[in-house]
Amino acid sequence: MKPQLLITIFLAVSVQMICVHAETQNEVYLCVNDQGHKEYKNTGGTKGCKKVELPGITTIPAPPKRSPESSASAKSATPSDFPKVDGGTQKARDSDRRQILQDELKTEEQKLANLKKDFNNGEPERHGDEKNFVKYQERIDQMKEDVSRAEKNVEALKRELGNSK
Repeated sequence: MKPQLLITIFLAVSVQMICVHAETQNEVYLCVNDQGHKEYKNTGGTKGCKKVELPGITTIPAPPKRSPESSASAKSATPSDFPKVDGGTQKARDSDRRQILQDELKTEEQKLANLKKDFNNGEPERHGDEKNFVKYQERIDQMKEDVSRAEKNVEALKRELGNSK
């Protein structure tokens, strides 16, 4: 890793730590030791430390604690300006969605049938350019992955159709 990148990462982490710490303490000190190394601390009682003013950083009060039942009702409440859809429109949308899922399922099942036919139970026909067994095996492995992916897609689409209204 390049030294400049390491320095940049170190400085970014240091600044983040300073900001987080400053939010709770509101006091940051820059301390320089005998070897000239700089270090930021929240206590300035040692020799060689000077308080650093960080403009714009204030203590953020902790949010008030809520009871579990009030937080559950707050999550389920819909804002008054949230757009509402009438029942007929929603039923039409659900119907369209279901039709799209059924079309996708039909297409995916057809694709899976074709892949399984080509796969021929793990013994597909060899192509003329596959004189090397390794190339043939690579194609078989790719076909296995394709069949597996198509099966997972079919399962997911069936599950989604089962979840729809």
